[in-house]
Amino acid sequence: MSKSLLIVESPTKAKTLGRYLGKDFMVMASVGHIKDLPKSKLGINLEDEFKPEYQVIRGKKKVINELHDAASKADAIYLGPDPDREGEAIAWHIAEEIRAKDKPLYRVLFYELTQKAIAEALSHPKELNKSLYEAQQARRILDRLVGYLISPILWEKVKRGLSAGRVQSVALRLICDREKEIQKFDPEEYWTIDAQFMAKEGRESARNFVAQLFKCKKKKCKISNEDEANEFLEILRPLSYTVESVERKKRKKNPAPPFITSTLQQDAARKLRYSARQTMSIAQKLYEGLEVGEEGAVGLITYMRTDSTRLSGDAVQAAREHIQANWGKDYLPSKPAVYKSKSSAQDAHEAIRPTDVNRTPESMAPYLTREQLNLYTLIWKRFVACQMSPAVIAQTTIDISAADFIFRTTGSVIEFPGFMTLYVESQENGDAVEGNEGYLPELVEGQSVNLLGLESKQHFTQPPPRFSEASLIKELEELGIGRPSTYATILSTILDREYVRLEKQRLHPSELGWLIDGLLVENFPNIVDVEFTAKMEKSLDEIENAHYPYLKLLKEFYDQFSKSLEAAQTNMLNLKGVGWPTDLKCPQCGLPLHIRWSRNGPFITCSGYPECSFSSDYERDAKGNVRLIETPSTGETCEKCGRPMILKRGRYGTFLACSGYPECKTTRSPSSGIPCPREGCTGELVERVGKGGRRFYGCNKYPECKTVFWGKPVKKTCPVCGSPVLIEKVSKRSGVKLVCPNTSCKYEEKEQSEAVETQSD
Repeated sequence: MSKSLLIVESPTKAKTLGRYLGKDFMVMASVGHIKDLPKSKLGINLEDEFKPEYQVIRGKKKVINELHDAASKADAIYLGPDPDREGEAIAWHIAEEIRAKDKPLYRVLFYELTQKAIAEALSHPKELNKSLYEAQQARRILDRLVGYLISPILWEKVKRGLSAGRVQSVALRLICDREKEIQKFDPEEYWTIDAQFMAKEGRESARNFVAQLFKCKKKKCKISNEDEANEFLEILRPLSYTVESVERKKRKKNPAPPFITSTLQQDAARKLRYSARQTMSIAQKLYEGLEVGEEGAVGLITYMRTDSTRLSGDAVQAAREHIQANWGKDYLPSKPAVYKSKSSAQDAHEAIRPTDVNRTPESMAPYLTREQLNLYTLIWKRFVACQMSPAVIAQTTIDISAADFIFRTTGSVIEFPGFMTLYVESQENGDAVEGNEGYLPELVEGQSVNLLGLESKQHFTQPPPRFSEASLIKELEELGIGRPSTYATILSTILDREYVRLEKQRLHPSELGWLIDGLLVENFPNIVDVEFTAKMEKSLDEIENAHYPYLKLLKEFYDQFSKSLEAAQTNMLNLKGVGWPTDLKCPQCGLPLHIRWSRNGPFITCSGYPECSFSSDYERDAKGNVRLIETPSTGETCEKCGRPMILKRGRYGTFLACSGYPECKTTRSPSSGIPCPREGCTGELVERVGKGGRRFYGCNKYPECKTVFWGKPVKKTCPVCGSPVLIEKVSKRSGVKLVCPNTSCKYEEKEQSEAVETQSD
């Protein structure tokens, strides 16, 4: 019996497709890329038109052999990796490796994994897309040139393991530039005055309401300090107030478009606190298929890497029928809503939507994890809401006047919720609020109102906010930096490299990030230039659309880049040697102090070294200025040279270092006085900090002893097994308690309470 071979990149996707296709198809997975550039060398022939030297990825030879054998037995071969640049590259590499020249070979694009979409794709197969592959190859080569050629310079000048990336470096610059704006920002004081009024007559109008001083002598009021505010209060108190104007209007609020990749990542970050990487990982599973009861493996959403807001006619019709059935005709507009995609969008793709609107979140709840259900619910609601009627909001603006002063109050009420019944688009600081929600009293022009009281309030202008993951993705998209497939990788890379840290959902540049950004801006200005990078992204789009030769882009880039590369080898500051100059002077000899980098992180040292051996830890103040940190005396001496040991802070917590550094490089963990509970170990438990910034406690005899605790150790003997320490454990339900670290002992006690023994018999 004849069979066709369908090759996709994911085993899960293969399983879902296999369920629909039955016995006529063999469905196999490449398990991602099968070829890539080598890790051990540049892998690009600069003398032969930037020819990439792809190698079979380690461990993929067996997969390739299996695909080759299956292809030799098949009547036709269909390549179905994801419908984007990366998927096209996988398809090309599979075609090269299986070498099925005597068999018909087709490219199929699955934008959703449903019976109808799969049948449609297989009924209209395509050829491999050379332009799309060249766009991916150009991006891969550009990224390799930047990463592979700049990174070794950073290893030499700063420390090993660092990386520079074509797009990640621009993202880092945006974060650092925003931090500089915040540091330079000088807050300005200003005051506002609120008045509480009550109408003199009329039952409905007898409600109290608050208005704010808006105009003084036909100009917007500006009150700079408390003295000025008090002067205004004295003038305003004796005046008589009347309603000058009442403006009532209704406005429509339209629903947001269906999700594209960037808006899904932004909304998931704001509403669900998911990172971009987490969002894409969950979305991938929803797209490739999950077990849904008797249905088996089902793809629940359309392809999740897209910048198109287009929706298929069938999907729109299904949504309209669902709205009519569940909310009624008032919630269904007379015509379907159509959303315009940006000019660079790939309109062959659809927006991210559920594959079947009748698979409601409630019906999917038994089959999905909490995280999967949360994201599916977000996608489902946004899709349905985008086809619902607009909300109608009644807005009232009332001006109250007295002499040359006008107070204004604005209120808004949702008269008809429309799509807002189901979904409200999130903003950076939470869901959007429609004005001062609530009714204002029924007032008419010329009506007198009583002044019940005045209140002045002090305010300060605020600096621009630090980027969150959501707002950085939005900024990158608006600037034309990156593409749907790259946003999550950009963020995860700068976080994993510890160039930035996430604090209270905001991105802060680390000291390492500051220094790397400074070095790149100084030595590779084009690489970190927003406009240059956006232009490169646009050129890649033009290559994809067969409007720009990809070799021309590579040559233009490398001609300029190679010159910067050569100059950086000589001119880039060496943070291991000379260091980064600061404005501070050495307290011992008066020479400038420089920032240098050691294996324990950055530190301040005298530029006169080795004649002057002064060194110190440092920190930055709110303005970004470098300040020395006084090193507290520990009373301990170096076992090698006899100099005093001082307490220092490194990337993994505090440690003791010889004050004779860099002549003497002795370091050790500070004494805690808490013994390691491991039997036979003579070490002590000391505080450490992991790569993600999480604190833990480990034995100072590491690596000989690998004892580790996430809770704080307390020097207290377990009354059951005799362990010399107990470990602090904190939970919302039971508060703080001490538990025995011995896994065979179940002893625990609540702090400041009687012990509770739960040891089993």
